[in-house]
Amino acid sequence: MSERSSRRRRRRIAANWTCCVSLPPLGPPFIHPDKHSISPAVTTSLLLCGFLNAQQQLLPGSCNFELGTCGYTSDPGYGSWRMNEEGHLITVDSDFLHDQEQAVLVSPVLDQHEWSCVRLVYQITGQASLQLHIRPDSDNFDYRLWTANKASDSWLIASVDLPNTTIPYQILLDGRPERGSSNGVAIFEIHIVPGYCIECNFEEHHLCGYSNSWNPNVNWYVGGSLTTETESNLPENTTNSNLRGHYMYVDSVYAKHFQEVAKLTSPMTTVPMAGCLSFYYLRDQERGNIFSLFTRDQLGHYEEIWRPEVYATTGWTMMGVDIKAPHPLEVVFEVAFNSARGGYVAIDDISFSPEFCYTDTEPPLDPSIANCDFDNGLCLYYQETAESKAWSRVSVKPNAYRIGDHTTGTGGYLLADSRYTSRPGYVGRLHGPLLPGNHKYCLRFYYLLYGFRKVDNALALYIYDENNVALEKVWSLTHSSKAVWTKVEITYMKPMLSKIVFVSICKNFWECGLVAIDDITVSLGDCRITADSLPGQCNFETGICGYIQDKEEDKADWLRVRGYTPTSYTGPRGDHTTGVGYFMYIEASLMRPGHKARLLTSELRGSSSPQCLIFYYHMYGSGTGILSVLLRHSSREHDTLLWRRRGEQSVSWMRAMVDYHCDVRHQIIFEAIRGPSLRSDMAIDDISFRRGPCEDPGDTTSYSGFSEYFNEIEN
Repeated sequence: MSERSSRRRRRRIAANWTCCVSLPPLGPPFIHPDKHSISPAVTTSLLLCGFLNAQQQLLPGSCNFELGTCGYTSDPGYGSWRMNEEGHLITVDSDFLHDQEQAVLVSPVLDQHEWSCVRLVYQITGQASLQLHIRPDSDNFDYRLWTANKASDSWLIASVDLPNTTIPYQILLDGRPERGSSNGVAIFEIHIVPGYCIECNFEEHHLCGYSNSWNPNVNWYVGGSLTTETESNLPENTTNSNLRGHYMYVDSVYAKHFQEVAKLTSPMTTVPMAGCLSFYYLRDQERGNIFSLFTRDQLGHYEEIWRPEVYATTGWTMMGVDIKAPHPLEVVFEVAFNSARGGYVAIDDISFSPEFCYTDTEPPLDPSIANCDFDNGLCLYYQETAESKAWSRVSVKPNAYRIGDHTTGTGGYLLADSRYTSRPGYVGRLHGPLLPGNHKYCLRFYYLLYGFRKVDNALALYIYDENNVALEKVWSLTHSSKAVWTKVEITYMKPMLSKIVFVSICKNFWECGLVAIDDITVSLGDCRITADSLPGQCNFETGICGYIQDKEEDKADWLRVRGYTPTSYTGPRGDHTTGVGYFMYIEASLMRPGHKARLLTSELRGSSSPQCLIFYYHMYGSGTGILSVLLRHSSREHDTLLWRRRGEQSVSWMRAMVDYHCDVRHQIIFEAIRGPSLRSDMAIDDISFRRGPCEDPGDTTSYSGFSEYFNEIEN
């Protein structure tokens, strides 16, 4: 391909950018004087100029704010969004919020059952943030799908997937400018289109949010035009099979260095992706370039998933590539050139299907076969028959001396104890099920340590192959925190079939003790990629999640703390979430007998369906008082009692599951009343709300107070 034709094609593209709409000044986009490639600012120019008259089908909820707000309204409980009639946009500004901290823009009710994609054109100035939530009908909570807080001097594009659902919903745009001048959020356009955000035919002016990683010499360009040029080697666009379509391409004309790379990156999906990614591609110049397709996760890790087998194609070629990602991702089309004679690569019509491309694709992997809470047996775990049975499943009834399991406080867990062996010097190995290789796994479990004088051999975790050969020791106990369930997270990956093996070693009687494990879970992906907490969930690790202290009737407050509580023989030794995190509790020494402390949720919207409240509570101490859960709403004069426990319950964290139903705005109250003794600390942790009814109303035992079965263990 000649440099002359390449320059002419670039001039032709530039001519297509002349039909811009009128916008508020945001600073000029940066365009290289010789190469009109798709830099982030030029992507913005394409977005706002729209060089095609044809528009992709827009679904209800779309709005460009030219003739009004399209049914979008400001939530009256917050500040107001304001229309800018001259600029055809809607804004929220700190100067007009007064005492409000945020403004929430609510869409009309949408009833779209198929998968769709929100394309949002927005700008943040100064210190502010913008969040996009979805509000399902008949649900207590709004679910956050996307957030941004970086200021820019130009318009930006967000692409947010809306999964298919049979429940009507609304979209919420929450703008939060900080106090001070020149802080604000503006929205120029909301487009909702069918399909997945990762899909694109490059006919739309926004290029579906795909972005070019700027390189001074090689970049992705928009190809195709309204006219033809015989000098151009690039073919017609494949979308429309005519000369009016567009595609993306990269060529080597300006490549100056070895392995110069151009990257075209999709927007980050907001959900895990598993299925078939298909696209058309065109490649010229034998061995002149390296063309690859990667996925990139939220940690920035790349994984190559495809590379073409041929170095040149005679025309557009369709390709399907299977993606199996348990987490959100970006797809990256990457081309590297070795010289200016490296040819070109073009792509078009990227689409996605939840069905895999190939019938011979390996069956879906379910790593949850390695999960076990030991409440109903050993699941798929087993011990070597040649050994003594070092691991035993036990359960503990609620009492003040022995800690129960991590799952509920009353279920089962696995215990390695030298008393169950016939000799000292035993090695207790617990084998898990085999899992396929070439996958990254996240293993989580909890352990509890009793009475070890030395912890070096108390518990270790190995990866074994299918021949029972140890491949790697991935974790071992290095500290001696006792009497609290402690969380462990490990990410590992092996190329062959492998399994996890828990090992406990007892060298002699004096170095033996008890170590327990519970709640083993295995999932695909890196443990560092964690899903956002669902609304209504709170583990108090980063704050109190909007909970409110009752200042009117209370004589004390709930306190957020980690570790031991100050008074001995009362309170937990650590939180329920990780063993070393935070929880909420009342300090009885700061209260008088009968004093209350109330912790209220923020106002919940109400739901036409039943709700299930799940939380963990700790009531240990000889003078423990009363812990209650109450329901409050304006139509009733008094709060409604939903759940109550009185007196010492156990030294363990116990699980409570509470069914309730309320279809109007309401609050849930956690109320603690101090008992007669200073040893009356009470704690709560890991609160969550789910659509009810509760699957397992496991907190229906009549136990309330001291157990007659102190220190009882059931083998």
